Amino acid sequence: MIRLEHIDKKYRKIQALDNINADFIAGQSISLIGPNGSGKTTLIKCILDLVRPDRGEILIHGKNNKVHPEYRSQIGYMPQIGRYPDHMKVGQLFSLLITLRQAAPESLDYELYEAYRLNTLMEQRMHSLSGGTRQKVSAALAFLFNPDILILDEPTAGLDPLAAELLKAKINKEKARNKLILITSHILSDLEDLITHVIYLQEGKLIFFKELSELQQETGELRLNKAIASVMKSRNPLFTGKEVEE
Repeated sequence: MIRLEHIDKKYRKIQALDNINADFIAGQSISLIGPNGSGKTTLIKCILDLVRPDRGEILIHGKNNKVHPEYRSQIGYMPQIGRYPDHMKVGQLFSLLITLRQAAPESLDYELYEAYRLNTLMEQRMHSLSGGTRQKVSAALAFLFNPDILILDEPTAGLDPLAAELLKAKINKEKARNKLILITSHILSDLEDLITHVIYLQEGKLIFFKELSELQQETGELRLNKAIASVMKSRNPLFTGKEVEE
């Protein structure tokens, strides 16, 4: 579904991405992990064509994302911080996006919208919502158009425990429907029941891309943070474990 070929991105003297190569396929739920500044957000923005790489190609369903912008309709994106027009009402936001996407009503997925009872907030303006409620809006929008690919950036950040569990249940449901899911999170314990694969980035380089079960078997560690720390320590004896953020 997504192929990354020799992706480089540099910001002045900082090499944000350094020759990234990977293939992501349907049914995978992949966690992008790494310390701050490792390139996770830049990689997501390159896939979304919000940032153009200096070198390389990104293919979505076999088509170059620079040349075929229609691929965006196949991606649901939940940003870490959703930014919406302050004075727009919640109902207006949903109506606008449905109209812009020309989505048929029967194709829409209202599961999170209903679980979060967003129908009770239709007249509320975006600036009046708490951070957690804005996250609920972002989550509901990411899944609304029933996309083949979901990109979720720190999806549980700011959500109360019940809302976070509802979101994780939805992620697992979509994973079972053979969708491709990319997730970034600093809360590694949130990922253990959601993911099938792990990518570890450091200083713009792809250090490893493994199945979670393979990683656990290799290290003898069931906890994700301990498994990653074990791999990194074997590669670099000076690795302290602080680089793995919990």
